[in-house]
Amino acid sequence: MSRVRYKMVFGTFILSMIVLFDRILISVAKDPVAADLALSDKQMGWVLSIFALGYALFQAPSGYLADKYGVRKVLTAVVSLWSIFTALTGAVYNFLALFLVRFIFGVGEAGAFPSMARAIYSWIPVQERGLVHGINFSGGRIGAAIALPIVAWLIELTSWRMTFVILGCIGVLWAVLWYWWFRDSPDDHVAVSAEELQVIQADTTPATQANQKINLSKMFASSNMWLVMGQYFCSNFTFFFCLTWLFPHLKAQYNLDTIEAGYYASAPFLCGALGNWVSGWMVDFVYKKKKWALSRKLPAIIGFSLAAIGILASIYMTEVNGAVFFISIAVFGADMTLSPSWSTCLDIGKEHSGTVSGTMNMAGNLGSFFTALAFPYMVDFTGSTTPFFFLAAGLSIAAIPMWLAIKPESPLELAI
Repeated sequence: MSRVRYKMVFGTFILSMIVLFDRILISVAKDPVAADLALSDKQMGWVLSIFALGYALFQAPSGYLADKYGVRKVLTAVVSLWSIFTALTGAVYNFLALFLVRFIFGVGEAGAFPSMARAIYSWIPVQERGLVHGINFSGGRIGAAIALPIVAWLIELTSWRMTFVILGCIGVLWAVLWYWWFRDSPDDHVAVSAEELQVIQADTTPATQANQKINLSKMFASSNMWLVMGQYFCSNFTFFFCLTWLFPHLKAQYNLDTIEAGYYASAPFLCGALGNWVSGWMVDFVYKKKKWALSRKLPAIIGFSLAAIGILASIYMTEVNGAVFFISIAVFGADMTLSPSWSTCLDIGKEHSGTVSGTMNMAGNLGSFFTALAFPYMVDFTGSTTPFFFLAAGLSIAAIPMWLAIKPESPLELAI
């Protein structure tokens, strides 16, 4: 039997690496960017957060576009858009220009994961989706871990401006290859055998049903939808700290040089990748035991518990190794929540899974928006990082009862 669907997963895995590679670059380049453009920490907080706002606001629209026009066209377009603006980041010369470029960069990246979710719905049978989501999100974490030391080295070798240009070109190349190879439906792909197609379609809805119009008021009237959105807000609040402020925080707190800070800051991302694999395996393993709801709830609840424990323990560490160890546990836990979250979106969204997953990711990245601003403002107001970490731990604890109430086996009725 052919395994063309796994080649599709490999393509989205590589894209996940590119997504986080491009996203974390601004964090590593914070010091030279701030020095060249004369920016304060609060201004850099707005630069980091405006990406998250653009990313959050365009999640649901980009998911809707993927449902309506197909993943092949939409993903090619959004990857090209954000890659161009990644490169343009290297051309800015003041705060306003950087602010606008990073906002549009966020708008482009908003289409990545909702489009990938829609591709998974069409190409991957239910019993494989948990691990596939885990693989995709682990790609982002591996990409971020690799990016930290490599980008630090690239910036020192060339400049922060040229580094943005190089990464932008890589994204455009991926978009060209994706448009050439991918098809929205596996039965349109010449390499997919009849046997593989039968496996795929045994647990999926025909793509033609995705053309039904959506009643958004029904989606936002669902308590299930709000619970999924709320827990993802909590998850992203923790993880986005690592994408934005962890590198400069470790560098300043423990007097590290740039490359040294890059290696330390990469450890939590590698643990995040491991958390995605463990959670993805757990989702599929429990699902195959005919325990649908538990397969989503159990990994997420374990993950949020570990996130809270790791964040709280990191506060009391006096040296960098201990702090990074417990932050790594926190990120391992936070990333355990991703596969069940996105699997639940496919459960309740079905043929409208792009829209539903985009809406969840919108809420999650509003959490990212607040993280990027909360850290510098809370540190400035209190003179300590401790209140911020207590807030992050509190949100992880609050997400546990949300998961106890979520019903993945109850699909949303969104068609008009």
